[in-house]
Amino acid sequence: MTTAGDNQNLLAEQRRALILAEVRERGGVRVAELTRRLLVSDMTVRRDLDVLARRGVLEKVHGGAVPLAEASTHEPGFEAKSSLEQSAKEDIARAAAVLAKPGSAIALSGGTTTYALAQQLTEVPDLTVVTNSVRVADVFEAAQRRPPGGPQARAGAATVVLTGGVRTPSDSLVGPVADAAIRTLHFDVLFLGVHGISPEAGLSTPNLAEAETNRHFVGSARRVVVVADHTKWGTVGLSSFAALEQVCTLVTDGGLPHEARERIREQISELVVAGEPAEGGRGPVNGEAASDG
Repeated sequence: MTTAGDNQNLLAEQRRALILAEVRERGGVRVAELTRRLLVSDMTVRRDLDVLARRGVLEKVHGGAVPLAEASTHEPGFEAKSSLEQSAKEDIARAAAVLAKPGSAIALSGGTTTYALAQQLTEVPDLTVVTNSVRVADVFEAAQRRPPGGPQARAGAATVVLTGGVRTPSDSLVGPVADAAIRTLHFDVLFLGVHGISPEAGLSTPNLAEAETNRHFVGSARRVVVVADHTKWGTVGLSSFAALEQVCTLVTDGGLPHEARERIREQISELVVAGEPAEGGRGPVNGEAASDG
């Protein structure tokens, strides 16, 4: 155990992300193991476990921590999710917004990260936006109501298409109505929020109907951009709807552990970590150039 020798190379959020990844991958960790692995004091590890437990992403037990006992069908509501990783989602939104080109046709799925992204995209002129998120549609509607000449007013307001469908706890519209609308359309870029990402399960959600709607989104897009904070790594929902190889770009935050980044590079064309230089992966997916869309 060390105190003065605490590892200065890991920021607190990166260290906690690594701890969470270990817990999820191994089914539990002990404080003593983490102090040796991270070269930090046991007090530092216990503080990190306290923070992660308060966030509701793991459960503290005597001497260590275990994964949170959460069913793969559990779907938190929009308000509950919006309070988590707010800073990371805002960073991701700013980094992803540059991938939307003026005049293009884009799709935004439901979720709190795509909601943050929508707020950045209101400044991109002449977009056609297809979304199954009531919250996302509200963002663009509010932007169009800004008074002419106001400080945030702009030309070329977005054309927004809301798919219709059955509303989920996260305020997404899913089901046959949404699916029928999406599969007749073609998008330059899909910005996709996810419940979970893992090498084995790919992209997943606890909602079966949402999984089907997301499959149609992925099938209709020239380029698939996943926007997800580091806590989504290693999470698996009830239903998978896409393999990692179908993702062209993953935009995430600096809390993603090094080991996760290496695995992602093996399967996804481009990894963008908000606040860090863009990283290439194994090359374009399905002939899609990283600069497209």
